[in-house]
Amino acid sequence: MATADPAPATSQTTLIGSVQRAMRLLEAVASHEEGAPAKQLAREAGLALPTAYHLLRTLTHEGYLRKEKGVFVFGDAAERLSSSGAQQKRRSMITEAIEHWRDTLGVPVYFSVYRDGEIEVVAVADTPGNPAVEEWADFRETGHAHAIGQCLLSQLDEEARLDHLDRYPARSITPYSVRDDRSLLRKLGTLGRMEPVMERQEYALGTACAAFPITVGSTAATLAISVPSHQTEKLLPATRQLQREIGKLVGTLAFSISI
Repeated sequence: MATADPAPATSQTTLIGSVQRAMRLLEAVASHEEGAPAKQLAREAGLALPTAYHLLRTLTHEGYLRKEKGVFVFGDAAERLSSSGAQQKRRSMITEAIEHWRDTLGVPVYFSVYRDGEIEVVAVADTPGNPAVEEWADFRETGHAHAIGQCLLSQLDEEARLDHLDRYPARSITPYSVRDDRSLLRKLGTLGRMEPVMERQEYALGTACAAFPITVGSTAATLAISVPSHQTEKLLPATRQLQREIGKLVGTLAFSISI
């Protein structure tokens, strides 16, 4: 049976060449804060003017460029790409920071925020020998049962705290969990400012966790660690050590609020 001939190699080569030329034009645009006209961009990208015009029209149609007063500047699509790259860089910085403390303390480290009414674990650093707590029940829905959630909720005002519990009411998920909203609110009410929150086997049997609040703009945020429950004596000293050194991390962690 006859088979269709493969696409000519020249088609793929032409496509790759077009992408390369378009990238050179974007690089040329990036070198001009106020934008540049087509002729200048063509010259700097080493392209024939008709080719540059064709690619500039395509890039503009796709939203990567826009033309303003005779010059080309980045469009919304390019800015979204740039923002995505910046977010990845910030997340990498956060991960590196908590990995340092994972190695220093020898325990898993977690960084979390409360954003748009939800508990969000931004980054976790652990090792095969000291694994993070397995999320067997959705962290967002069980904030009442783990140190991360309790610490974040402790930083909210009364209205926001009650709103959260209205959506995710406290319930017992292990024999050690707080059993209802009233018990949780009573526990949160006893916490002092910047005091670590401790929980033992409330979220996961065999695990103890501690979290403490950190100031990152106006957003509730926390750093937390976990240990096996038979190593609970390590929990508070490690938490205090991390808390003493938090000033070195706050600048890096602040980036995460815009992630």
